[in-house]
Amino acid sequence: MAKRVVLAYSGGLDTSVAVRWMIDELGVEVVCLAVDVGQASDDWDVVKERARAAGAVEAIVVDAREEFAEEFVAPALKANAMYEGRYPLVSALSRPVIVKHLVETARYHGADAVAHGCTGKGNDQVRFEVSTRALAPDLEVIAPVRGWGMTREESILYAYDHQIPIVATKEKVYSIDDNLWGRAIECGEMEDPWAVPPQGVWLLTKPTETEPRDVVIGFEQGTPVSIDGERLGMLEVIERLNAVFGSYGWGRIDMVENRRVGIKSREVYECPAALALIMAHQDLESICLERDLDREKARIEPRYAELIYDGLWFSPLKQALDAFVDSSQEFVTGEVRIRLEPGTATVTGRRSPHSLYDYGLATYDAEDSFRHEDSAGFVRLWGLGIETWAARQGADRIKD
Repeated sequence: MAKRVVLAYSGGLDTSVAVRWMIDELGVEVVCLAVDVGQASDDWDVVKERARAAGAVEAIVVDAREEFAEEFVAPALKANAMYEGRYPLVSALSRPVIVKHLVETARYHGADAVAHGCTGKGNDQVRFEVSTRALAPDLEVIAPVRGWGMTREESILYAYDHQIPIVATKEKVYSIDDNLWGRAIECGEMEDPWAVPPQGVWLLTKPTETEPRDVVIGFEQGTPVSIDGERLGMLEVIERLNAVFGSYGWGRIDMVENRRVGIKSREVYECPAALALIMAHQDLESICLERDLDREKARIEPRYAELIYDGLWFSPLKQALDAFVDSSQEFVTGEVRIRLEPGTATVTGRRSPHSLYDYGLATYDAEDSFRHEDSAGFVRLWGLGIETWAARQGADRIKD
């Protein structure tokens, strides 16, 4: 049995109750670790006070925002990672960086176990536990919420009975997880996939701007490095684009997705920076990647996204795909211009010093350098197989 546990601590109801529950039921010391990945509203001093009030022997906050942006978001962006073609992995991307610090803290504090506050229905239990076992297979993983059998109301009463300061109420019906890459919103009336999300759930995408404007995003080897010519770090790029694109009411996703545990779940997301950067990056690749490389990369991108969604960031396949993606980005340098209007964002231009777009080959004007005489032989050879089939087998089968 574990003697000291490091808990991935959010400061919310479940993880606060988990502190006291593990102390009382398992007889362990609890170290609480909160990882700042860009959550919008957390007061970290309050979070630490709440952890200690619940009984933690230590409460730690790690600022991992730049690390998250540069080492986790940037690789996913280079892979255009979108789960089921729509979701830019807002929550899923933050879990491996949290687990990385969870394991490091466990080592530093001599803990023999880590814990999380995930339920048995969600994807996050998979991400926390698989990532922990990849980095530290010797550590025990404890999931108190999955085993204690309390309802939300019972958890609130437990907190009151044990003088744990919480902000949860019975009226709070939405589950929100946020970081610098976006916000994930579920539960409440949105559990009906026909129901319209209430306006009150939106934070990043409240429309305040009405005048159209252009935004130019610069990339170097697949990584965004500037906005409108101003050089910025990855974290600053994300923060600024969230504000700019969100102010036009753009960047929302409403979808039913397939969870890893086999449940279909209605999820609502707002992630203006993520969607803008992926759109711009894909567009820049269209002029920088050779055709077969572009198509093969597009083929593996859904698999890359699945690995992240399924908690396999620290896996040999993910590592191998990273090598391929990094190689593909060698010449993905340039700028993309996006036109913003209320509710819309549209790419209107792209340029690169490594562009494979050749005006002389593409134009129909006098500057045309394409050898038209070569096409007759090419087209005949290209269609030779079909021509032979039609003459021998297919002529009678083709209907008007």
